[in-house]
Amino acid sequence: MEFRIRHWTHLGLGAALAAGSLAACSKPAPAETAPAGEVSAPAETAPAAEVTDTTEVAAGLASSGGEGEGGVAIEVAATDPVIYNVALAVAEAHVRAARDAFAAGETDAAGEMFAHPVSEVLFDMGPVFEARGVADFTDLLTAASAAVYAGESTEQIDIRTDTILSALKDAATKAPDNGTDSAGIALGVISDMIDRASKMYRGAASTDLYEPYLDGYGFARTAEATFVRSEDLLGAEHASAAVAIREALRQLNVAYPTATRPDVLDADQARLTVAASNVMLALNE
Repeated sequence: MEFRIRHWTHLGLGAALAAGSLAACSKPAPAETAPAGEVSAPAETAPAAEVTDTTEVAAGLASSGGEGEGGVAIEVAATDPVIYNVALAVAEAHVRAARDAFAAGETDAAGEMFAHPVSEVLFDMGPVFEARGVADFTDLLTAASAAVYAGESTEQIDIRTDTILSALKDAATKAPDNGTDSAGIALGVISDMIDRASKMYRGAASTDLYEPYLDGYGFARTAEATFVRSEDLLGAEHASAAVAIREALRQLNVAYPTATRPDVLDADQARLTVAASNVMLALNE
């Protein structure tokens, strides 16, 4: 079993890739395009194009050394359950954003969001997943992306989303074990998602582009979903962190009220940054 980007052409995504419209959130689109119906060279080998505002925003979340496109330290993920689960959470964030964007009528954005995790983090995580015995689920995301463009209903896309989320949940059960308990893993993932959402909002507020906002929306919703799943555990073992998380989530709900970008992004960025910072500080308590 290998994780690969295998079905772009028959999924109907070849044209989108060839046109450069399906750019990864944190990587420039290839400088050259392929003829219609053909898939261009893999992004990592194609000449780099000029970085757009949206790629600069997202790229700021990742360091340049040893990390995948989604800002995940892939080599560390092989032994660290927090980083391993952060990789899954990055994929989850895109899937949640895609589902909600589709429901809001943002078809193109939804199709791109379903496909992005494959190239941004899942491809690089492939060897890690394979070593952990995780079945390849990348086809679920590429198929969901194709289904969006094929005109499936909201109900059908919801079912596809639930299937993907279930696959991510199953992959999480096969995380490496370095002694970190469940509460510590959840806390690490939530803090990472909150930090990403906060940074993406600052970037989104400086541009009219939709993608940075939708990325941040997905991170915020994934932080919230992860907290809901682990709230009792965190409340019992990390009470002060739970309080900080609730406040950060409250601020994020103000910043990201819906999957559709508001006309004006006027949430209090200073308050949002402080709330996110307080969650990070709580990690050391």
